[in-house]
Amino acid sequence: MIKNVVFDFGNVLVHFEPNKMVRKYVSDEQDAKLLEEVVFDRYYWEKLDRGSMTNEETMAAYRHRLPERLWKIADTIFLNWIYNLPEMEGMHDLIIYIKKRYRVRTFLLSNISKYFAEHKEEMRILDEIDSCIFSAVVGREKPNRDIFEYLCQTHKILPEETVFVDDIAGNVATACELGITGYQFDGDAEKLKNYLDRVLNK
Repeated sequence: MIKNVVFDFGNVLVHFEPNKMVRKYVSDEQDAKLLEEVVFDRYYWEKLDRGSMTNEETMAAYRHRLPERLWKIADTIFLNWIYNLPEMEGMHDLIIYIKKRYRVRTFLLSNISKYFAEHKEEMRILDEIDSCIFSAVVGREKPNRDIFEYLCQTHKILPEETVFVDDIAGNVATACELGITGYQFDGDAEKLKNYLDRVLNK
């Protein structure tokens, strides 16, 4: 019997779209492309997710790659990304539905920065999540096994009683290796709801 449903955050519960985040503040297309490439460079974001780089260090680093006239707007984009995460259509209602109908526990397991963790109360959808695990806070990250092991040990979760929903195949594969039921999310909340109805009814 499935008792726990674990969700990823970006592109599962919310849209994470650097292109739109940048263009909310910038109209010039060349500037927008440069800012998207630099401010959202995975080199920085992987370190932020790992907890090995601070916001201040990131801002100092990307300024070396931008003309001074773009520094202020770059900082605005970077410091406001957490407020530019529209909810994935249907996912808020889905979480409420499975909690009410099946009495499952819900968890967040996300590669994400300490900055986000410090502001998680501002994310309305997370009000429906029972417990959140953030990579930068716990010092573990997907797709490594240790973050899944941490989840299970810390919250006394049995892998065989757990479904994990993520948009990235490698993360889902690691969960499955540990005996967790994995589901690769494609943006279709109704399809996920139908799937959860099947597995939670067993």
